[in-house]
Amino acid sequence: MHSTTPANTGAASPRAAHATEDSSIVQARIDLASALRWAAHLGLNEGVCNHFSYQIGPDRYVINPQGMHWSEVTPGDILLIDGTGNVIEGKHSIEPSAFFIHSHIHKANPGARCVLHTHMPYATAITLIADGRLEWCHQNALRFWGRIGYDDTYNGIALDHAEGARIASKLQDNAVLMMASHGVTVVGSSIAWAFDDLYYLERACMHQVLAIQGGGGKPLRRIPDSLCAFVSQQMAHERRQASSFFHSIKRMLERENPGWTKH
Repeated sequence: MHSTTPANTGAASPRAAHATEDSSIVQARIDLASALRWAAHLGLNEGVCNHFSYQIGPDRYVINPQGMHWSEVTPGDILLIDGTGNVIEGKHSIEPSAFFIHSHIHKANPGARCVLHTHMPYATAITLIADGRLEWCHQNALRFWGRIGYDDTYNGIALDHAEGARIASKLQDNAVLMMASHGVTVVGSSIAWAFDDLYYLERACMHQVLAIQGGGGKPLRRIPDSLCAFVSQQMAHERRQASSFFHSIKRMLERENPGWTKH
């Protein structure tokens, strides 16, 4: 696969100086760092790999830097980049596959303001199974009814525009993409909502894997399609829980490490 490294100036432009004064960027950095830290707390990270991003405006994104464990990332470490991979503001570099995956998804899916890519254990386990699918057998799974896509082709590390575009085309307008032999990508209109889906996707996959392991070969209890559709709509119309969950995450992080968001 041909590798193309995104541009990375590392230098702040005059626009960047103004950007640091924008409270929405400050809040986006806090929220993205909070999501990263709590994902690490839950064991959803993998080394210093994987990446979260959020679109703050046209051709402007915040994203975690290369080479830092999610548990140590602070708002000051979060990069501000443009759509070509230039680091407008930040003291670190961007991981190439993060740029190629995230930039194309942000452009292709208008609802994907937040893009979360992980190799979290249970969801990734399902991508290792031939034709692995999230089964409609548990309430947590039903929130993804009609909102999940599958990429059944593993095509190596995403190190060029062609692979980034291919991945984005598989996601289409869904909220979740299960990526064969790789991991998952979850998108949403806000960091709080996307993180909530990421959390419940892993829980749904965990329950499915445990049920298969402990079921002694018995089939999973399949919920009828009509009920799946009904429950998914119930969940879609009630997202206060997602916002409340994310606020609680930020409170817990602050209690554990007072003042961490100031760094």
